[in-house]
Amino acid sequence: MSSEEDAGAPQGGHRQWGPRTRSRGMEEQTQKRIGIHLRALYDSVVEQPIPDRFKDLIARLDDSESAPPASTES
Repeated sequence: MSSEEDAGAPQGGHRQWGPRTRSRGMEEQTQKRIGIHLRALYDSVVEQPIPDRFKDLIARLDDSESAPPASTES
């Protein structure tokens, strides 16, 4: 292996598969593809309804905040 070929290989002489950029570690196209898939996944999660148990918990927390504090005097 020439010094030019070795310059892109990580320590130990093993090459990583696929084209890579030195500054980011992944091609811009790969990053964009991952970003698109992550946004689609996030959007599908956001669109799901809030479970009733969470709604009940929030309602109880709201009620406890609006209730006057319990007196500690005896």
